[in-house]
Amino acid sequence: MPLQLQWRRFRFLLQQPLRTAAGVIEDREGWLLRIEASDGALGWGEVAPLDPAERSPCAAGLQQLTGQLLHRSQLEQRLPRLSPALGFGVGAALAELDGLVGSPGRQGWLAAPRSAELLPAGERMLPQLEQLLEQRGRQRELTLKWKVAADPDPKEWSLLEILLERLPSTASLRLDANGGWNRATARRWMERLVGDPRFAWLEQPLAPDDQQGLKDLAGLGPVALDESLDQDPSLRNRWGGWQVRRPLLEGDPRPLLRQLQECVPYRMLSTAFETGIGRRWLHHLAALQLQGPTPVAPGLAPGWCPSGPLFSDDPAAVWEAASP
Repeated sequence: MPLQLQWRRFRFLLQQPLRTAAGVIEDREGWLLRIEASDGALGWGEVAPLDPAERSPCAAGLQQLTGQLLHRSQLEQRLPRLSPALGFGVGAALAELDGLVGSPGRQGWLAAPRSAELLPAGERMLPQLEQLLEQRGRQRELTLKWKVAADPDPKEWSLLEILLERLPSTASLRLDANGGWNRATARRWMERLVGDPRFAWLEQPLAPDDQQGLKDLAGLGPVALDESLDQDPSLRNRWGGWQVRRPLLEGDPRPLLRQLQECVPYRMLSTAFETGIGRRWLHHLAALQLQGPTPVAPGLAPGWCPSGPLFSDDPAAVWEAASP
């Protein structure tokens, strides 16, 4: 069946800059995809690399795919060779065309579960923590994720003690270092937290390529991999602990969709700050994860993206809000 691919650009600013050990994220930009089959059926995708170096390969790949009719077999053959962000956009659109998501027989698009709350790095964590505690009280489902390794360690260590003092006994705490710690620092933080029943895991505490260090640290307490999975995708099949999966950054989403439908454990879904088209996928996959054997709150970063038609649940509205 012949297919035609179209794309539009988008860009938006986050509600506040996100400071991490890897740098500061202030905005997101990329492309929306619309793939139309000869029978008029539509599939939607989003291409939004987080690494600026990936934008050029994505743009080149889009130019090669547009302006011509493509047979399904041609597109499937090219897909594994596309950059990961572009691979997600194309794979997502094909999955929707095939009814693998969104169709009545597949429960439609599942709604998002309650998310973890994202705390900013540094001292800005404290007022946001107080605001969250005031809004949500001591609800059992309160899950917090704090960005660390962005300030000097003594300062963050002091902030940790304040956070632990204020944190309700029923809350859950994740710390995300974005690969910014050395082994000694990561071990110190793990030893401080591992006996606390509120502690969930350290997320990417060491550099993505320090697999031995990550393995050793996981022997002391829970370690969740994130950037390591992007650097070495084979780890997605080998790491037995928690995996933070950001579907928009890792290529064709159909393998992850199958894993979650088959109830593979220890997967946690996390945002890369998406438009409404990518968000439908993130919410759907997070809802599937919650039905599995190791349900946890996804990392959807509520309140960090702006509102408006670019974030609508209707892909046609998102498309119209982007730049032609």
